[in-house]
Amino acid sequence: MNAQRSYPRFTVTPKAESAIRRGHPWVYDAEILSREGDTENGGYVDVIGKKGQYLGTGFLSEHSKIRVRLISRNANDRFDDAFWARKLRWAWEYRKTVMDPADLDCCRVIFGEADAFPGLTVDKFHDLLSVQILSVGMERIHTRLLPALVELLRSDGQTIRGVYLRNDAALREKEGLPQGKGWFPLPGEPVPESPITEITENGVRYLVDVENGQKTGFFLDQKYNRRAVARLAAGRTVLDCFTHTGSFALNAALGGARHVTAVDVSESAVEMARANAERNGLSGVVDCVAANVFDLLPRLEREGHDYDFIILDPPAFTKSRKTVAGAMTGYKEINYRAMRLLPRGGYLATCSCSHFATEEKFLAMLQSAARDAGVQLRQIEARQQSCDHPILWGVEETNYLKFYLFQVV
Repeated sequence: MNAQRSYPRFTVTPKAESAIRRGHPWVYDAEILSREGDTENGGYVDVIGKKGQYLGTGFLSEHSKIRVRLISRNANDRFDDAFWARKLRWAWEYRKTVMDPADLDCCRVIFGEADAFPGLTVDKFHDLLSVQILSVGMERIHTRLLPALVELLRSDGQTIRGVYLRNDAALREKEGLPQGKGWFPLPGEPVPESPITEITENGVRYLVDVENGQKTGFFLDQKYNRRAVARLAAGRTVLDCFTHTGSFALNAALGGARHVTAVDVSESAVEMARANAERNGLSGVVDCVAANVFDLLPRLEREGHDYDFIILDPPAFTKSRKTVAGAMTGYKEINYRAMRLLPRGGYLATCSCSHFATEEKFLAMLQSAARDAGVQLRQIEARQQSCDHPILWGVEETNYLKFYLFQVV
């Protein structure tokens, strides 16, 4: 241990030690055997094994079941501005390496634990950063981090006119943090006039409202999956279910689809999808419909519609282990109906964005749906979230998106 450091010591169970050694950054309250020393909520603590060996340093969260979130496994690290600047640079350099330059216009810059910034999400939407802070440790240091991140991006030629805090998430309450949203004041700069910006993803233009849009404003994790859909869409009649802002529908239309029907239960989502279609000159190809997909699919089957490509991108049907069984029933229903509606030779894109609906459960559900629908699936691709949402092995929570492309044969 570095003699210059003096943090409280939390001794943890062998189970916690094993998880940390496998790469997981969380220590739960029930895994702490003893604690020596005091610090403020959100302060730094050292995590120690039962035999006294150093395991890592992290943020203390007195109000959460996740009592410590590790940020380092190096006993010599000093958590000064240089440390955090280095970590920000590593995160940005990673995106620059794994993504095409054009894709950096809108991308996730910080993905929480996968970038060793526990509880911090930063999405870049052209000239705005949308930030969500879900841990008390990140809350304590965000006034140091965000100006440094803006400086880093600007020094690399990126135009950033503002940073918006989307801290209106219920998860903050588990950390003892209040909910709220608003502009983060950049030193010496005026508050931006508008929270709306335009992004271009896969050649499709969207208006993004970082103040009122879903989560941080727009779902970036399906970027390359949308591109995969576009490659299959040429000449096809497409049904895009749970369209939200129309992103899959617009990619299909831009890919040359004969016609696209975009469906969402939300009237406001349908209006956004319709506006995005018009913005891209695709109103003649894309129809936007407000309907409940669970009611719509069986009705379309009864009426005998001729869709030959169906996209299922539902919201997370489960956000806890307790509701997984009901969620899998919902996934099976929509997939079964889509398989029944598609002709032989038709195409299906289907996904789940809940890490509680594991890949094993999702595949078993698809096999059951295909069996009940009396069809066979020919797999084209199995995909995951885009690479700006990296999956950190040993941290299962970072592996959440399952995306499959099939042909019905």
